[in-house]
Amino acid sequence: MSARPRILFVRHGETDWNVEGRLQGQQDIPLNALGRIQAEDVGRRLAKLIDNTAHSKWLVSPLGRTRETAEIARHALGLDPKAYQTEDQLKEITFGAWEGFTWAELRKSEPLAEAERMKNKWGYVPPQGESYEMLTHRIGLWLETVKSEIVAVSHGGVARALMVLAAGLSPNDAPRYEIHQGRVLEFAEGRFRWH
Repeated sequence: MSARPRILFVRHGETDWNVEGRLQGQQDIPLNALGRIQAEDVGRRLAKLIDNTAHSKWLVSPLGRTRETAEIARHALGLDPKAYQTEDQLKEITFGAWEGFTWAELRKSEPLAEAERMKNKWGYVPPQGESYEMLTHRIGLWLETVKSEIVAVSHGGVARALMVLAAGLSPNDAPRYEIHQGRVLEFAEGRFRWH
C-alpha cells in the first residue's frame, strides 16, 4: 500500500464558546478576536511548511468558523482568501441535543448519560448526536478520496479521528490529546506532529 499524501490540518481559531467550554458541534459560532489572530498565525506557519502555497489545495469545513480561519490564513499567505473548496465531510462531530451546553451543565442535568460517555468516549452517542466512532467512519470515507497533499481546515473532533486513521493512535488515547488552535497539525508517513 502506498503512503498517504501529507495533510496539513488546521483547527479553526478560538470562539467565545471555546472560551466558555460550550459544546459547539455543528453550531455556527464565529471566531472571536483571538481566533482571528490565531488564523493569521496559522498562515505564517503554513508558509514554512508548503513549498508552493499558490498551488496548494485547501479543503475546508463549511461552518463559518472554519471558513473564516481559512480566509484569514490564506490572506496572510498572499492568496485569494476565497479560493478554497468546502467539504461537508469535514464538519465537526455533532453533539446533538448537547450542543450549547458545557460539560459542567451536563453533569448536573444529565448525570447518568454524561457518566456513560466518560466510560466510553469513543463509542458513546449523545442524544440526536454522533459518536467519535461514527465520525471516524465518516472521515475514513473522506480520507480515501485524498489523493494529493492538502491543507484541511476543520475541527477538534476531526483531528482526533485523523489521529486514529492516519497515524494509528488508539481510539482510547485520541480523546485525551489537546487539539491546538493557531498551530498546524501535520499528518505524514503514518505519524502526526505539531508546528
